[in-house]
Amino acid sequence: MHALRKTRPLRRVVLASAATVCGTVLLLALKPHANPPVAAGAPVPAPSGAASASATAPAAGDRTVTGDSVQTRWGPVQVRVTVRGGRLTDVTAVVYPQDNPRDQQISGYALPQLRQEALAAQSAQIDTVSGATYTSDGYRQSLQSALDSAGL
Repeated sequence: MHALRKTRPLRRVVLASAATVCGTVLLLALKPHANPPVAAGAPVPAPSGAASASATAPAAGDRTVTGDSVQTRWGPVQVRVTVRGGRLTDVTAVVYPQDNPRDQQISGYALPQLRQEALAAQSAQIDTVSGATYTSDGYRQSLQSALDSAGL
């Protein structure tokens, strides 16, 4: 006797339910194999109160300026730039969302792209990274405040 005969409708329901549960469990068990490393520097606590751009002392002809801490939906974003001879030579995200694995994953792929675009454009006129809209907007705003403080 076949297991799915019409004379046994309850068996069909049980088998279909079991297959659905197994499929759902397998889908939920799928996870990324590894989180990509975050390319930005170690986080610095966001300043309390009103955030403002601050400059540090120049070292060997370089001038390093930290932009405003910009509050986004997923957390603060703050950028530090290094300027040499009127040119942007380095951009580092010092504060960015990283409270959970998803934030870390987004920051891991978005921050290197934003850094590369900022160095290529030599300005804050950079594209938004798909999937990281809020982080991109905060990065752009903090970058602009750092560039304004550096006189670029």
